[in-house]
Amino acid sequence: MTGSSTSNSNRLRELTDEYLELAIRLRQGGGAAKIDKQHKQGKLTARERVAKLSDPDSPSLEIGLLVAYDRYDGAAPAAGVVTVLGTVQNRPVVIVANDATVKAGSWWPETIKKILRAQEIAMRQRIPIVYLVDSAGVNLPYQGGVFPGQYGAARIFYYNSIMRRYLHVPQISAVMGQCIAGGAYLPALSDVIFMVEGTSFMGLGGPNLVKGATGQDVDGEVLGGARTHTVTSHVAHYRAENDDDCIEQIRAYVDRLPSHNAREHRSSAGDYQPGSPASKLYELLPRDHRMAYDMREVLACIIDEGRFEEFQPDIAGEMLCGHCTIEGYQVAVIANQRGIVKDPSGGVPRFGGIVYTESAEKVAYFIETASRQGIPLLFVQDVSGFMVGPEAEHSGIIRSGARFVEAMATAVVPKIVLTVNHASGAGYYAMAGQGFDPDFVLSWPTGRMGVMEGESAVTAVFGGKLDDPESAEAVDKMREDYEHQLDAKFAGARGFVDAIVTPEETRDALALTLRAATQYDGPHLGAFVLPPLDARQR
Repeated sequence: MTGSSTSNSNRLRELTDEYLELAIRLRQGGGAAKIDKQHKQGKLTARERVAKLSDPDSPSLEIGLLVAYDRYDGAAPAAGVVTVLGTVQNRPVVIVANDATVKAGSWWPETIKKILRAQEIAMRQRIPIVYLVDSAGVNLPYQGGVFPGQYGAARIFYYNSIMRRYLHVPQISAVMGQCIAGGAYLPALSDVIFMVEGTSFMGLGGPNLVKGATGQDVDGEVLGGARTHTVTSHVAHYRAENDDDCIEQIRAYVDRLPSHNAREHRSSAGDYQPGSPASKLYELLPRDHRMAYDMREVLACIIDEGRFEEFQPDIAGEMLCGHCTIEGYQVAVIANQRGIVKDPSGGVPRFGGIVYTESAEKVAYFIETASRQGIPLLFVQDVSGFMVGPEAEHSGIIRSGARFVEAMATAVVPKIVLTVNHASGAGYYAMAGQGFDPDFVLSWPTGRMGVMEGESAVTAVFGGKLDDPESAEAVDKMREDYEHQLDAKFAGARGFVDAIVTPEETRDALALTLRAATQYDGPHLGAFVLPPLDARQR
């Protein structure tokens, strides 16, 4: 590859620092005063509960931290719910914790989206899911985006039921605060319910609603407290003295769960190290996202010992395919090379980041082979799209591109995505875009997701009017809009990526997702795949 940038990449560093500053603020939830109020009620906050439930010093990945951060005038940090892929008793677990410091943990439209995504991860990987419930129910001013529709709140209970009846995914609920109205069906459709004395309430209606509906005056503890539901109604199964006791009981419960007989994808345990330190990534990525760099050097900072066994290295060099391990977990990698790629046989050089007919055929074959062999796929995206023009069309790129897309879409192994820079056009789709249900979608702060790059879009819309003074304002506005919408934070706020990760977090995040994804050895297609149903279940 030629044309590699020698400039130090401050862009990755600047965007990473900007993201980290935002992440710190979002993790404060409703702020110090609300956190203090939670503590005075004898309760831990959602993030404190997640931290205590998780194994000490274990890697974790927060899903959807940025969701809704740029909506509702900033009143809904993380959409009022913390969703995490972590480890409990040394096994991958999904944790969903309502953040009562944010509008009493009530459900915004985006809260539903986050809970459903967390459930889909648990269903796809067949790993336990723990709900730490502390919610006042639907955020009534926004009920139109919460209550109705195929993917409204009812979908949560549908997933509850499918996991419980057919997928046999362990669901553990702990009511650690309020659990009101329809939200009570979430724990009721779980396998077990824990409640905390003095701070838990679970009921289809609270004392005020009961007073209005029936005229009865009733105390909340008597109506739906921990003792009521473990002694009188028999709805709950375990009673805890406080939050700490509840969390310890949940950890003990998880420890008793049997493990799946999943395919062993990990090599022998060892002290795995990358080929180059993560800090080098800040030097490798150029300041200008359009400039060249060597993807092999990027991969060396992520994979074990930098050892990449490349598949057909002398063919279609704009697409890298190969095998490696990450923290010992085997993975087949498809990555975009950037810059000008020379043809070893002396043909016309190609533009890196573009998918050509030959590269589409190469990748399709590689994906199909990996799927047959049961090896997870990692797509490292820096793709600008498919090649256009008469030569490309005459070579059958539409047919080859379709084969690439079909191979990716129908692969039955886990698919994990890491967006490094561009994720544009049909190239984004072919490289396991979100619409194809990859198991996990991660992005660096430099990720840029859109139908095309901003300048290309401006040219397509304004054409010969680019230099027209009368169009200058509209041109500048379109450029500004595209830069905003291509920002990784914009994608994170809308759930287009599961998480933004820094270069230093990338290896741990990929290893954790690979570990979770390989817990289930069945087909990884869609949100879930039902097992064969016998005649009595049909």
